[in-house]
Amino acid sequence: MEDQSVVDVGDVRLAYRTWGDAFGSPVVLLHGLGGSAADWEAAGPLLGQEWRVFALDLRGHGESDWPDDYDLELMAEDVVGFLDELELDRVGLVGHGMGGVVARLVAQEHSDRVERLVLVEAPPPFPGDPGPAGRAEGLVDYDENAVPAVRDQLADPGPDAVQALGDIVSPTLIVTGGPESTMEQHRQADAASLIPDCRLITVPGGHRMHETRADQVAAHITEFFTS
Repeated sequence: MEDQSVVDVGDVRLAYRTWGDAFGSPVVLLHGLGGSAADWEAAGPLLGQEWRVFALDLRGHGESDWPDDYDLELMAEDVVGFLDELELDRVGLVGHGMGGVVARLVAQEHSDRVERLVLVEAPPPFPGDPGPAGRAEGLVDYDENAVPAVRDQLADPGPDAVQALGDIVSPTLIVTGGPESTMEQHRQADAASLIPDCRLITVPGGHRMHETRADQVAAHITEFFTS
């Protein structure tokens, strides 16, 4: 059964959904740019069969506050604040797209909070096209001001971003979408080679395979977390 809740983290109220056993080991899911926790509606219950799953609406998205102040570092701080408020010491952290970049920043700066890290079609920290943002059709539920601010950061992550991959000590799994993805797949392999303990797998299905092939993605995540 899915539950929906909110929590105040600093000046921002964050909405989140939960699945699974209340006493299960915690797993936190982060969505991509222009998405929301609803993006995990297919995979969340599957992961909830093994874990206590929390899917966040990051600031400016879904039911969370839209504070008109956006960057990836603020979102990472929000995630750490969320862990503090819910008294989650160490978690499995999973991020899709932009959420993967936020998860990566948390793992780099707060390695003691991340048991294992999963990056699903997350833009690697190399300058260039950051890939798709949001959905191509249908209703949107995000602050449009967040999109250019975040995409600028993704396109130009800064001179130290690549080197910082070496600071990730958590075992890491990178999941790519294969030839159907619009992201440069070889750059995912480049990023994987720079993270000390990293596996790289492909789930064919494009950028949003965590929705279209949720069973496969959830199975790979569960296998990784239990290996």
